Formats: sequence, structure tokens, C-alpha cells
Amino acid sequence: MKQTTALVIIDVQNGVLDGEAPVQGASGLLERIGGLLSRARARGVPVIFVQDDEVGEVGSAAWEIHPSIAPADGEARVRKLACDAFFETELAGRLERLGVEHLVVAGCKTEFCVDTTCRRAVTLGFGVTLAADAHGTSDSPALTAAAIVAHHNRLLDGFGVMMDGRPREIRAVPSAQIEL
Repeated sequence: MKQTTALVIIDVQNGVLDGEAPVQGASGLLERIGGLLSRARARGVPVIFVQDDEVGEVGSAAWEIHPSIAPADGEARVRKLACDAFFETELAGRLERLGVEHLVVAGCKTEFCVDTTCRRAVTLGFGVTLAADAHGTSDSPALTAAAIVAHHNRLLDGFGVMMDGRPREIRAVPSAQIEL
């Protein structure tokens, strides 16, 4: 059976990147996400943008996805109100209708929405490739953004469950090595 993959880009919104606690290294992050996005589009891989409705006011400049990676016509947007992009959203249903079994995940913020969505995806039966250098966050009082990203890459790599006799797990892989 052919495995179908989708690229899921989480919360790469102006208000997340440039807000009160800006994402560190945002320009490089956008470049790497843009590379994944270009490859997905070139190969006809479904792309789904996730937007947090609590970032700015819906429809405001802060709420919008950064223009350098803005959705193309026909690319899906899923709006959410929780860290988990599957919680009370249409994401799982949309992926099911597309026949998707595997997600490539990139976006913001690492320790919140990226982590939670990756873990939930696995428990819902999806395999996940976390683009190890295409998710980001802000410095915290305890750790730098780079330390948070590195910690989550290590923590999430290999996280998984057995379902239907097959492993569903997360693999953290540099974006340049991800085949879409």
C-alpha cells in the first residue's frame, strides 16, 4: 500500500514570529519551511496550514500566516484554539479524506503546539517526520530557544506506539533530508 504524506505547517503566523516573545532565528526557520513547502508543492503533496485563533484577532495581520510561506489557492487552513491541532478541529477528518498516513511537521512553537500535535498524531495512527530544523520557539526564562528545539528533537525522536501490529512513531530529521 502506497503511503500518502502531507506537510503540516503549524502556527507560522506573523504574531507568533514577531510577537511579544518572538521566535528566535525566524528568517532561517522561514527559509527551511519554505524549502519543504516548495518541494511539497512541486510533488503534489497535500499542504495543510494550522492557524491559532488566539494569535491576534482573526483576520488581523498578526493572525495571518507569514507572507513568505502563505497558502496557495486550494491549500487547506485548519483553525484551532488549543496546542493540539487535532483537538476540536477538522484536521483528522481532512487527513483521512486525503488518505494520509504520514505527516511531515514544521512550525511554531516547539514546546507547545509542535510537540502536542506530533504526539497526538502518533496516538491517532499517523507516522510523523518532525523537520528537526524547521520548528522554532522563543527563549524561556530557563532555556534558550536553541536548547528547547534540541531537547524536543531528542525527546520526540523515536516516540511512538504500536497500532495494528505496526509502529507509529516520530522521527526528527533535518529538513534537507526529508523526501516529500
